[in-house]
Amino acid sequence: MRKDVRILLVGDSQVGKTSLILSLVSEEFAEEVPPRAEEITIPADVTPERVPTHIVDYSRADQDEDTLIDEIQKADVLCIVYSVDQPESISRISCYWLPLLKETLGLDHTVPVILVGNKSDLLEESTMEVAALPIMNEHPEIETCVECSAKTMKNISELFYYAQKSVLHPTAPLYNGEKGCLTAECVRALLRVFVICDSDNDTLLNDAELSDFQRRCFNLPLEYEALREVKQVVGKYVAGLREGGLTEAGFLFLHTLFIQRGRHETTWAVLRHFGYGDNLQMSADYLYPSLRVPVGSSTELSHLGYTFLLKLFDKFDVDRDCCLSALELDNLFAVCGGGGRLRPWGASVNNEVPTNDKCWITRQGYMAKWTLMAYLEVVRTMEYLAYLGYIAGENDCQTSAVTVTRERRVDLERRSTNRTVFHCAVLGPRTCGKTGFLQGLLGRRLKYQQSLNREDIPRYTINTVPVYGQDKYLILHEVTVGIADNFDKRDLDCDVVALLYDVSDPKSFGCVARIYKQYLIDARIPCLIVACKSDLPSAAQEYQATPARFARLFRLTELQRFSCLGDVDSEVYVKLATLAAYPHLALGQSLRRSGKLGFTGGRLFTFGCLVTISALCYFGYRLLRSPR
Repeated sequence: MRKDVRILLVGDSQVGKTSLILSLVSEEFAEEVPPRAEEITIPADVTPERVPTHIVDYSRADQDEDTLIDEIQKADVLCIVYSVDQPESISRISCYWLPLLKETLGLDHTVPVILVGNKSDLLEESTMEVAALPIMNEHPEIETCVECSAKTMKNISELFYYAQKSVLHPTAPLYNGEKGCLTAECVRALLRVFVICDSDNDTLLNDAELSDFQRRCFNLPLEYEALREVKQVVGKYVAGLREGGLTEAGFLFLHTLFIQRGRHETTWAVLRHFGYGDNLQMSADYLYPSLRVPVGSSTELSHLGYTFLLKLFDKFDVDRDCCLSALELDNLFAVCGGGGRLRPWGASVNNEVPTNDKCWITRQGYMAKWTLMAYLEVVRTMEYLAYLGYIAGENDCQTSAVTVTRERRVDLERRSTNRTVFHCAVLGPRTCGKTGFLQGLLGRRLKYQQSLNREDIPRYTINTVPVYGQDKYLILHEVTVGIADNFDKRDLDCDVVALLYDVSDPKSFGCVARIYKQYLIDARIPCLIVACKSDLPSAAQEYQATPARFARLFRLTELQRFSCLGDVDSEVYVKLATLAAYPHLALGQSLRRSGKLGFTGGRLFTFGCLVTISALCYFGYRLLRSPR
């Protein structure tokens, strides 16, 4: 919705432009009129649409053509005033004023134009059909025509109301006057609204759904009589009703009637409530509400977000098999624009979350994917929640579907967390088994993993893991390690680290040890060493300490063995999630190690000092006792 409206009155001299403005302001006809009225601003609280309105006058005698061009370019709506008793002023609309507007604004400009026939008190009958309608039919940019009288105050308020309305609720984006039908963009937008409001996905809006639609868009209940009248009107249209419900065709027919009867504001209220701007595109303010996420905090779906998304799953799970087939998933995202081309998930999604044996996303996998998306791409998540029609209440937006967690530093200090999603960075040398480890979180065996195409292998997987009886989401993120054991340090913005090495490769653990000592020893992040491919014969690692001894030396959690050759043991994932949820327990060991080493060094220093002082005291004592 615009913040203000700027109305410009143009027309030939002596047609009454200034008189119209003065009559509106003073509510009486002014006998003495200046050459031009100064710009007038009508406050929002006295306008029907509650929007400040600026009314600008133009006088050829008082202003030059450059000023006129400048004002035309700034105007939101243009009122071409003519005198009903001056045929010349009418003919100049077509031969001068409309060509001037097209020359200034462009041939395809969308600035609404209103024809204003002033001095209607001088004629007994209206000249609108003879004078104005032929011009309107030739020029689609003309919204309407009003006959009024500055002297008798006839239609003065209506004139400026229509001018304001033509800007706030324009006809052109909604309706093609030449063809007498809704525009393609309007049909597409209204059908999206219909699908969102069709809660049971039966292609009909029943009485309950129509009532919810009314309350959602206008914050008013739909009375029985009003509903009956709507059905009676739509019932005259053959395809409008079926089994007592409103069809898509009936829904479109209803809005066509609204527009044809001058009730554009009704259709615009619906469209704007579902995020559309004046160009019938989803507005940026609607798609991307502001959300502040402090450093060290993360984003998760709230209870409202989970509830909305679960209802959406149930709506499109037509066969009730607790999975979404490719077709069902396409139907779910069809409202996201472009016939579903804006679907947010690519082919790799089937390898990021749990699926059934047909590679269809399960209910658990569906919620896991949204959880992953909310954690990694919260802005994009809110965008798609908007496309899908999320709303929790009046004046609400997608931010209520998201929770911003407490900073990780604070959680560590207070030794508690409310997080339900934990991020694990998976590090290790190439070919150590990181992909197998990620797919193992989904219960995938090595045989399945070997069938994957490289482009379908994701860097993230997510699943639920039990932590002391409560399910938590664990995200595994494969971090690419370079030849020199280097990687992007931003990848260590996580809750826990899994350090993987290949038990059958004698050089594998050395890479893990170097990474830990260079990047993680002082990072205050819980770490777990994982011996991958444990089904293969173990090779002696070419490092100064064995992996188990290295873990003991640095007071890390006991080394875990992992294999995905057969059934995947989930113990390692439970341990990672537990370390992430209770980092102070794991870090306590590491801190005690650091403290012990520091105490040992300090003890040696103290012992040295004591020995030195004792020696000085002894020699001083001997010196004093010796004969002079």
